[in-house]
Amino acid sequence: MSYSFDIVGVAPVLEFFTHQQRMETKPQRSQAFLGSSICTLDAFISATEAVHRKPDWDWDEIVGKIVEFWLHQEDDVRHWKQQFESAQGQDNLLVGRVVNYTSLRQEFEGLFEG
Repeated sequence: MSYSFDIVGVAPVLEFFTHQQRMETKPQRSQAFLGSSICTLDAFISATEAVHRKPDWDWDEIVGKIVEFWLHQEDDVRHWKQQFESAQGQDNLLVGRVVNYTSLRQEFEGLFEG
């Protein structure tokens, strides 16, 4: 399978968890979102353990993608760290997204079937 990870934004905790509840009703979903209260590599790796009803994906490979992102996307990490710090004082999480391209492809193919 092929995966990717990126940081997608800052969200209020309640909105993040509401979104999580809707997303996790789909066992064959193509994306999973990770929420972190700090902008560190360790925090996002730990967030993979908090995914309720984990899809049957290769989570070791996903952790590798998170590490790869952290090592090769320094400008993005710095940008989101600044955005998150400027939103502090509010009840927010930094949100990352994992994409499973195999599942995403199946979702798109399903759109064009019948």
